[in-house]
Amino acid sequence: MAGEATITLEVFRYRPDDDGEATIQDYRVPYHEHWVVLDALNWIKDHADGTLSFRWSCRMGVCGSCGMMVNGEAKLTCAVFLKDYYPSAIRVEPLINFPVERDLVISMDDFLAKLQAVKPWLIRDDEEPPGAEYLQTPSQLAQYQQFSMCINCMLCYAACPEIDGIPDFLGPAAIALAHRYNLDSRDQGQSERQEVLGGEEAVWGCTFVGECTAVCPKNVDPAGAIQQAKVASTKDWYRHVLLPWGKR
Repeated sequence: MAGEATITLEVFRYRPDDDGEATIQDYRVPYHEHWVVLDALNWIKDHADGTLSFRWSCRMGVCGSCGMMVNGEAKLTCAVFLKDYYPSAIRVEPLINFPVERDLVISMDDFLAKLQAVKPWLIRDDEEPPGAEYLQTPSQLAQYQQFSMCINCMLCYAACPEIDGIPDFLGPAAIALAHRYNLDSRDQGQSERQEVLGGEEAVWGCTFVGECTAVCPKNVDPAGAIQQAKVASTKDWYRHVLLPWGKR
């Protein structure tokens, strides 16, 4: 790289099989204006250190797998350019609020369990014949469409101040996706999800800081979804108290 413009990446390294101690390792990589942080990480993997571990897939901000902390902010590394930091060094670390498996790779087990708990799929009470269509109008689609854009990148979990203090908090993405299905005119599973969403470690664990919405790369607005879910939870509680014999 003699005579070539370069930039330093300060990369979090954690190899539990070797030493078990987390360190920061510096790498000098070529600087190109059109490169994103993920390009620089792939250059390190291909040319400097093949032992570096990280996740990525689509490189187009669709799959959500390349989320990391970039200079302390939760980012999709395929969408943040080196030129935004040049000539300063860039520190790349795994998403916070998650266990680290190796280097920049986090464990998603807890998140996936929380996601499963809110049943993010269409639930029907009635059985329709095979091939039946559940039609809806454009206005019905618009009710939930924004909240359906989540790509499970988990940036909102890294940005959420509640996750660290309340480990069992369902978190922004899981609640937003539950709310997405509750708003879907084809779904009949709101009462099932409400048992999970109405708890202290679900919608009521959120203090509406709004960082989840600020970092979301798809403008899902999970903070807004949580506030709407709080309203729905309150209405559900009043129905239960005032009409305990009626249909909720």
